[in-house]
Amino acid sequence: MSVLSPAGWLYSRVINLRNSFYDRDVFTSHPLGARTISIGNITAGGTGKTPLVAHVASHLAETGETVCILTRGYGRKNPKERVLVSDRNTVLVDARKGGDEPLELATRLQGKTVVIADADRVAAAKWAVEKFGITAFVLDDAFQHRRAKRDLDIVCIDAMNPFGNGEVLPAGILREPIKNLARADAIVITRCNLVQDLTALRKQIAECAGEATIFESSNTISGFREISEFGESETSGKKALAFCAIGNPSNFFKQLSRDGFDLVSKKPFPDHHYYSQEDIGKLEKRARNTQAEILLTTAKDAVKLAGFEFEMPCYAVEGEMSLDDADAFHELISS
Repeated sequence: MSVLSPAGWLYSRVINLRNSFYDRDVFTSHPLGARTISIGNITAGGTGKTPLVAHVASHLAETGETVCILTRGYGRKNPKERVLVSDRNTVLVDARKGGDEPLELATRLQGKTVVIADADRVAAAKWAVEKFGITAFVLDDAFQHRRAKRDLDIVCIDAMNPFGNGEVLPAGILREPIKNLARADAIVITRCNLVQDLTALRKQIAECAGEATIFESSNTISGFREISEFGESETSGKKALAFCAIGNPSNFFKQLSRDGFDLVSKKPFPDHHYYSQEDIGKLEKRARNTQAEILLTTAKDAVKLAGFEFEMPCYAVEGEMSLDDADAFHELISS
């Protein structure tokens, strides 16, 4: 219990009341005009959701669907504006206009997926069906966005910090009570490679999620992309300063350390932070003071670093997600 626990209790009551209105059709969930898969969280902060969104969208595209990712695009300049981030073939905007996560997805899935940032995902879906002939939607961060009807509800749970202290915002990190996992059709436990034992967590999830299928996933480093132009291609064995502006920076740092990087310095920024040349200068000064030879950051951060001047090599760490039973998962999202 904390001084914020009463506020968390009140917030959870409001959330549960809202959910009951949707369950009883007092509030309406609107079909989007195509098969719709929601991928979301039950907690605030990073859960490794973006790699799963990319994985699902990519698989659907490879099976012949015309796919659109619908996202709010947190942190963008005008959150009320509808922004076509990618028309599938071309990335059309920068991170400030479209949002860092939408731009990361658009860049990763170029040639495969339309990406739209819009707070009104119902209206955006109608527009996308008319303009692009969309046959499958992937809703990013939409477990609580019940106005958009979905055919499949997938929830990501971070193995490193599944539910925080078990309390609802603002007393904890839960967006709604854990028991509401019963709404989910599938649970994906992320970053399983960073923990030793999932027995207790799987049991807790099973008790709340009922008949939902539980999958385990791991995030692995698949490569590096140079942001600065120094012509270097070797990162192994070098002392590194790692920095990022993501929901859970400690997971990024732990992944690098686990994969053998010598992190002599770590610098987290607030989630969705937009960098300045001054930030770059301070990072490089810190790197020199700690004898770091290279800078490492995430793909989400990389989309916000174009055009800056660097005095030392800087690399984006490219990651990919692997699932324990990929065939069963692909069958679930395709059926």
